[in-house]
Amino acid sequence: MDLNRIAELARQDAGCRFHSIAHFLTKEALWGAFDGLRKGAAAGVDGVTHADYEEHVVENIVQLQEKLKSGRYRAQPLRRIYIDKEDGRKRPISIPALEDKIVQKATVELLNAIFEQDFLDCSYGFRPGRSAHGALDEVGRVICRRQTAYVLELDICSYFDSIVRKQLMEMVERRVSDASILRLIGKWINIGVVDDGRLLESETGTGQGQIISPLLANLYLHHVLDLWFEKEVKPRLKGQAFEIRYADDALLCFQYREDAQRVLRVLTKRFAKYGLRLHPEKTRLVEFGRCAHHQAKRLKAKTATFDFLGFTHRCATSRNGKFTVHVSTMKKRLRRSLTAIADWCRKHRHAPVEYQQRLLNAKLRGHYQYYGRPTNLRSLRRFFRTARSIWRKWLQRRTRGRSLSWEIYLKFLKRYPLLPPRICHAWSA
Repeated sequence: MDLNRIAELARQDAGCRFHSIAHFLTKEALWGAFDGLRKGAAAGVDGVTHADYEEHVVENIVQLQEKLKSGRYRAQPLRRIYIDKEDGRKRPISIPALEDKIVQKATVELLNAIFEQDFLDCSYGFRPGRSAHGALDEVGRVICRRQTAYVLELDICSYFDSIVRKQLMEMVERRVSDASILRLIGKWINIGVVDDGRLLESETGTGQGQIISPLLANLYLHHVLDLWFEKEVKPRLKGQAFEIRYADDALLCFQYREDAQRVLRVLTKRFAKYGLRLHPEKTRLVEFGRCAHHQAKRLKAKTATFDFLGFTHRCATSRNGKFTVHVSTMKKRLRRSLTAIADWCRKHRHAPVEYQQRLLNAKLRGHYQYYGRPTNLRSLRRFFRTARSIWRKWLQRRTRGRSLSWEIYLKFLKRYPLLPPRICHAWSA
C-alpha cells in the first residue's frame, strides 16, 4: 500500500481509521525528507547543521530508521529564538534538532495523505497545491460575485501556544490509531523548549517552528472552526455566508449584519471551549461590498477597509464601471520591508557594488513575487523608489565627501540597474 492508496481510502470513507502506517517511514521516505529540508536553516539544540549531517548521510539515515523501528528514537528539546513582529513585540520560534526535522517532515507527508481528504476548500494555509494567493483570489470572488455585505476579520491571540494538546490528540485519533505515530506526535508537542540555557515546559501549544506544527494547527481549526461553521452555523443563518482561512488568519463574509453579529457572539464561546481567544481589538466587523460601495459613493464618503495576508482591501470601481476589490500592501508590511532593505544596505555598505546590486535585486524580486498583485502597482513603485533612495544614501557614504547627485546616480543605475516593479499574479478567474 502506498500513500496514494491511503489517500484513496481516506477519501472514500470519512470514518476510516488507520491502524498501521508507521512502516511508511522508510529509509527512502526519510532520505526524501532530508533532501527537502532547507540547507541553510538554523540548527537545533544539538548544533547539527544540514552540512554536518550530509557528511555521513547514508549511515545517519539507516541509524535513524533503526531507532524508529526499535522505539529508541527520542525527540530533543526545541531551541527558542525570537523574531520581530509588526507591532514591535517578539515572536517566539521553536527550532527542532535536525533528525527531528527529518522524521517530522516524513510524518507530515504521511499524514497529509489522510487529512487532506478531510480539509475543506475554505482552508488555504500550508496545504499542498494551495497558497496565500489562492486565498486572496477567493476573497475577491466571494466579495464581488456573492452577496457579501459584511466582513468579519478574525484574529486569534497566540494561536499556536493556545492549542489544547489533549483535544488536539483526540482530533488526530479520529483518523489515526497507529500507536507509533501517536507516540511520535505526543513527543513532539510535549517536548520542552530551551530558552537562554533553561529548559521550559508548558501544558498547551505546539511549537511554532516545528515542521509538524502547521498541519496540527490546520487540523485543530478544521474541527474548531471550519466544520462547525460549514455544518452547524451556515444552515441556521438567514443569508449567505462564506469562510476563507489561511492558517490562523480567517475572514467570515456575510450577507446580513444580524448573521455576522450572531456568529461573533457564538464564536467567542466556541473558541473558549478549545482554549482559544479572539483578540478584542483586532477582531472586527466591517461593512464591505457592493452595497457599501454604492452607498458611500452616494453619500460621498469612504468605505471601510480590512487587512488580510499582508494586503489592505478596498472597494473600488473597475475601468468598465463595475464594482471590484482593489488591494495594496499594508502600510506596516511596507515599512517593515523597507526597514529590512535599509538594515541590509547598512550591514553590507562596504561590499562590492556588483554584490550589492545582485542581492538587492533578489530582495526586490522576492517582494514583487508576493506583493505583485493587480491593482497594487502604486505600492510596488513606492517600494522601488524608496529602496533605490536607500541604496543611494549608503553608496554616498563611500564617496568620501563627494556628492552623489541624482544625475550621477541615475547614470550609475544604467550600469547597475535595479529590478523595476512588476505584477507577478494575474486577475483571479
